[in-house]
Amino acid sequence: MPVRAALEADIPQLLALVRRYWDFEGIAGFEALRLELILKRLVPGSAAGEIWVAGESAHLEGYLVLVYVVSLEHQGLMAEIDEFFVLPERRGRGVGGALLEAAESALRSRGCVRLQLQLAVNNLAGRAFYERRGYGARCGYQLLDKPLSTRRGNAEP
Repeated sequence: MPVRAALEADIPQLLALVRRYWDFEGIAGFEALRLELILKRLVPGSAAGEIWVAGESAHLEGYLVLVYVVSLEHQGLMAEIDEFFVLPERRGRGVGGALLEAAESALRSRGCVRLQLQLAVNNLAGRAFYERRGYGARCGYQLLDKPLSTRRGNAEP
């Protein structure tokens, strides 16, 4: 399975995959133009994050979006998986594992000290996928958040 950093030429296909992911997760507020501008900020990689894609250039099967943060507590660069989606018909064939492995390898080579993610409580298949790869809940911690804008995402393009 070919996996690589996303390029600007991948954005139309990425938008289609993002829409499918948002539909799958029940995320409201898909605005193609706004999301396209955000994707352009992340490809082919930036200080804010990067995107990995799986599949042939003409037909992408999945994507993984990473965003970066510098952490004093963890003493270095951290990354968070912001979005990770594989087409339902391609799941169970190593696509997701290949995406995650490529991202982890690239993060290690950049000196990243930690990779974290958020997962829906009822996503048991996703939880099993991550646990098989060594991920687990951080003991004693729970995610809290607060919207700072009426717009979803709050990030300026």
